[in-house]
Amino acid sequence: MAKIVNISEAVSIALHSMVIIAKQGKQVKVNVNLLADKTGSSRFHISKVMQKLVKDGYLLSNRGPSGGFFLAKDPSEISFLQLYESIEGKMELNDCPINHAVCPFKSCIFEDVTVKMTRDFYNHMKERKLDYYMKNPKF
Repeated sequence: MAKIVNISEAVSIALHSMVIIAKQGKQVKVNVNLLADKTGSSRFHISKVMQKLVKDGYLLSNRGPSGGFFLAKDPSEISFLQLYESIEGKMELNDCPINHAVCPFKSCIFEDVTVKMTRDFYNHMKERKLDYYMKNPKF
């Protein structure tokens, strides 16, 4: 079955790992092994994603046996959209779901449903900050 919205494994790792790290508190370093256990992802892929988040200023890291990752910013300053765009690049809001300049029809055959879904997803990701997941007991 085809998916309407597809979240890459890298984005899933980034979002889930950042919530795990945020929930540990500012003083606790979270290592790759813990993230791999909790997310079910490979250590290699997690390391690659986490290093991108370090490079973009969302995480700090320490190497070595007692090393790990911790937040570089306050959780209320980090949105899911920022993390998504760190991994996937800037999310574009286009009027055409397949980004074509020329359409053979007068009106989109998708009737703007894909545009609405993209805008809703964008707004959801922009509004959700890490602190939301720290405060909410269902996460």
